[in-house]
Amino acid sequence: MSTLQPLEILKRYWGHSAFRPKQEDIVLSVINGNDTLALLPTGGGKSVCFQVPALALPGMCLVVSPLLSLMHDQVNNLISRGIPAAAITSALNFKEIDKTLDQCVAGKIKFLYVAPERLKNHLFQERFKRMNVSLIAVDEAHCISQWGYDFRPSYLEIAALRDFQPNVPILALTASATPAVVSDIQSKLRFKLENVLGTSFARPNLAYVVIQHENKEEKLLEILKKIKGTAVVYCGTRARTKEVALYLTQHKISASFYHAGLTNAEKDAVFSRWMRHDTRVICAPNAFGMGIATPDVRVVVHMDVPASPEAYFQEAGRAGRDGQKAYGILLYNSGDILSLKEKLKAKFPPIETIRNIYNSLGNHFQLAIGAGLETQFDFNLSDFVKKFNLKAAEVMYSLQLLENGNYIALSDALHLPSRLSIAVSKQGLYSYQVAHPQFDNFIKQILRMYGGLFDQYVAIREQDIAKQLRATEKQVVEQLTLLDKQGVFDYVPNTGTPKITYISSREHAQNVRLSKEVYEDRIKAEQERVDAMIRYVEKDRCRSIQLLEYFGEKDVEACGMCDVCRAHARKGMEASLYERMWNELQELLLHTTPTIDEVPSLLAAFPADELAKVIRWKLDHGELVMDDLLRITLAGLSD
Repeated sequence: MSTLQPLEILKRYWGHSAFRPKQEDIVLSVINGNDTLALLPTGGGKSVCFQVPALALPGMCLVVSPLLSLMHDQVNNLISRGIPAAAITSALNFKEIDKTLDQCVAGKIKFLYVAPERLKNHLFQERFKRMNVSLIAVDEAHCISQWGYDFRPSYLEIAALRDFQPNVPILALTASATPAVVSDIQSKLRFKLENVLGTSFARPNLAYVVIQHENKEEKLLEILKKIKGTAVVYCGTRARTKEVALYLTQHKISASFYHAGLTNAEKDAVFSRWMRHDTRVICAPNAFGMGIATPDVRVVVHMDVPASPEAYFQEAGRAGRDGQKAYGILLYNSGDILSLKEKLKAKFPPIETIRNIYNSLGNHFQLAIGAGLETQFDFNLSDFVKKFNLKAAEVMYSLQLLENGNYIALSDALHLPSRLSIAVSKQGLYSYQVAHPQFDNFIKQILRMYGGLFDQYVAIREQDIAKQLRATEKQVVEQLTLLDKQGVFDYVPNTGTPKITYISSREHAQNVRLSKEVYEDRIKAEQERVDAMIRYVEKDRCRSIQLLEYFGEKDVEACGMCDVCRAHARKGMEASLYERMWNELQELLLHTTPTIDEVPSLLAAFPADELAKVIRWKLDHGELVMDDLLRITLAGLSD
C-alpha cells in the first residue's frame, strides 16, 4: 500500500485539492476491495477514479478499453507525470507484446491498457497469472451489455480474468447506462455484491435545444454568431464535416474538419489548432472527443439526429465541462427521422447477405474450409468491395455482426504510431556504434529523444527525428529499417492498415448462424433506442427530463433552460408546474376518458386556466386526441 492517501495522490500527480462529486466515494470503495460500477457523466472525471486508487495500492492496474486513441492519450499522459504505463492492442506484433508483458510481470509497469480482444489470448492469460494486479478497470463498461448501445462481444472475456485472480476488484466505468444495462454490467462482470456509485446525469449548466430547420447550415451560422466561444459540430459523414467547415470558413467563422481519413500529422495539426483556440469550430464525426478533457466548449451542435440517446448524451455532454453555461443543440429537418429509420434497417443486413459477405471474405483471403483459426490478415475495404461488387456500408455492418457472432475480430491500426525498441544490450549497442561510426550520430539522437528503449517499445515520430537530424522522413525510415534488419533496433512502422483475425476456422457459409442475442435482440434494442431518439426530438417535454428518465432517474425536475421549458415560460407557465400537470393528466387518462370540461374538476389541485393551456398545447402537438363528444385520450391509446 502506498504511504500516500488518495487526496495526497490527487494533489501530487494532478494538482487538484479536492475530488469531484462521488469521485472520492468510488476511490475508497475500490481501495477497500469492492467491485464497483461508477456512473459518471461525460466530463465527470472517470479516469481519476481508477488511477488514484491504483497508485494507492501495491501492484499494477489493468485497464480494459475499446478506444485505441484514448489508450494512447492516457498512456502518454501518465508517462508525462512520471507514472510507468503501456498499452497493448491487437495491432502490435508478437515481440512488442512479449516484451511489454515481461515488464508487467517484473513490476515495472503500473498501468497496462489492453484492448478487450487481447484478454482471451493464451500468451496474455499466462502472463496475467504471474502479474501482481491490484485492480481491473473496465472503461466504457456499457459495451459488455447486449442491451447497451455499443455492445462488443470481446468484452465478455473480461470476467474470465476472475478465474485467474479472483480477489482482484473490478471497477467498471461508464457515462451512459440505462437501468437494464447497469444490472447487466454487474452480472456479466460477476460482481460479488451489487455496488453502484455515481452522480445524477443532470447537467444544470447545459441547455438542450432542438431546432427544426430546413436549411441547417444557415441555422448553424446563426447559432455560432449568437453563442460565442469554442464549438464542436457533429456531422454524420466524413464528407459532411468538410462541407460544413468550408461553409463556415466562407462565412468568416474559423473552422476545420477532423476525421479518421486524415493522416496522423493532419489530425494532430487540426486538433492542436483547435485546442489552442486558433480555430474556433471543429467539425467531426461522432467518435471525436472521446476521453479528451476539453473543458471550455461553449456549444455542441448536431447536424444530424444521433442513433441513440446514449450517443447524443455523451456527445452533447462535451459542452460546458468547466461548469459554465453551455448549449447542446440538435438540428433536424423533415427528412432526418426517415433517414434514422433507414439507417437502422441498413445496420442489420439480411442473414443471406451476411453469409455471402462471409463467404467472399474467405475467398478473398484464399482460406480453405476449416482453415484460418487465429490467423490475421491485412484488410483493404475498398479493394474487397470492388473485387466482389459489394456495397461498402453493407460489408462493414455485416463484418461487425460477424464479429459479434465470434467469427472474426476487427482491429484498426490507423491511430497507432510507429514503435521502437533496442534489441541489444547497452554494451552491445555501444560496440555497434564503435564498429559502425556512420550510424553513431543517428543512434545518439534517438537515445536523446526517447527514453526507455532498452526496456519496452516506445512510440516515435519519424518526422520529429528527421527534423532534429535535418534529414527527410524517408531517410529516417531507411535508417531505422536497416538497423532493424541488422538486429540492433526492433522497428515497427505504422502501417495504418486495418486487420481481420479469424476467431474460428472458416465455415461453409450456410452454417453461419447469428444467435438471437446477436441479431434479433440487437435489432429490438436498436429499434427502442431509435424510437426514444425520435420521441426526444418530436415530443413537447423538457429535454433534460427525457434524457434523465431514459437513464432511470426518477422524480426529475424540469430544467427551465431547454427550448421546451423556455417556450412554456414565454406562455407564462413555470416549467415545473407544466411537468406536474402533464404527468397527472397522463395518469388520469390511462384510467378514464373524461371530456375536456370534466378535467379541471378531476385535477382540482391545479389552476383550471393553466390546465387548459396544457391540454390545448398537447392537442396542437398531437399528444392528445379529442373526439366528437369532446372526450380526450392519449394519442397512443386512441386507436
